Amino acid sequence: MFYKSKTLATWLALVGGTLGLHRLYLHGRRDALAWLHPLPTVAGLIGVRRMLDLGQDDRLAWLLMPWLGLMLAQAALCAIVYGLTADANWDARYNPAMPARSTAWGPVLGAIAALVVGASALMATLAFSAQRFFEW
Repeated sequence: MFYKSKTLATWLALVGGTLGLHRLYLHGRRDALAWLHPLPTVAGLIGVRRMLDLGQDDRLAWLLMPWLGLMLAQAALCAIVYGLTADANWDARYNPAMPARSTAWGPVLGAIAALVVGASALMATLAFSAQRFFEW
């Protein structure tokens, strides 16, 4: 068993959370949820590509695109939760047999960046979805 860094988990959730990298880091390769993360992300990317190629009138594109925004928002939420978890609670859950370590500002800065990214992604997703719904 190796030490699981709260700072690394926070930044992995922010940068690669849509692909489940943070879950692979924390729970290993047998985590089924980690392997499910890429599916809605790829569906959202296909929606973005379809909209760029076919325009805004493509209904499949506007059904697929919100998946990308939701995956970005959930990855940011995970980064915020990891970054703001108390060091003692983190070590009790992910490093029970190791001596406690204190983290500095890395997880907090990651949580701040995740708040900006996640709020932007969620608001853009809601605005785009509502616009397409009412135009339809």
